[in-house]
Amino acid sequence: MNFDTTLYLTVLITLFVIMDPPGAIPVFLSLVGRKSKEERNRAAWQAPAVSLTVITVFAIGGQAILGYLHIGIPALQGAGGLLLLLIALSLLTGKSAGGGTEAEEVNVALVPLGTPLMAGPGAIAAVIVYVSQADGRVGPSQPWRLPSSPFTYCSSQCSDFRRY
Repeated sequence: MNFDTTLYLTVLITLFVIMDPPGAIPVFLSLVGRKSKEERNRAAWQAPAVSLTVITVFAIGGQAILGYLHIGIPALQGAGGLLLLLIALSLLTGKSAGGGTEAEEVNVALVPLGTPLMAGPGAIAAVIVYVSQADGRVGPSQPWRLPSSPFTYCSSQCSDFRRY
């Protein structure tokens, strides 16, 4: 089993750019800024864990899942783009689906931080493509696990921000 350094670095850089852990920090701070330190720490653990779980599931069984559902990578990317368009339009118009009191009780580490923000359609599609390119040469360190989780956790731990 040969370790392909070029593939590893390509996956590392691609996933780091797509998942954008530094870009997730302001979103993290805006969503958990009014919560207690315990809740912020829990969210700082849960968001990368959810991201890692989603990416791992699609790295292991992504081709089988998409093949079973008869979905191609371009369709997955198009659906992700439409989802982002709908979210952007709802932000521009100021319309929200729920009330303000329910928003405080929602676990924001799962959605929107963990799943669509860090492990969204672009990251899932990239992982599926790179795992299929690896042809079983992934190696012991599995490069698709590295980019997001440690950096996002450390940066969210270092940002002890509380909005008053």
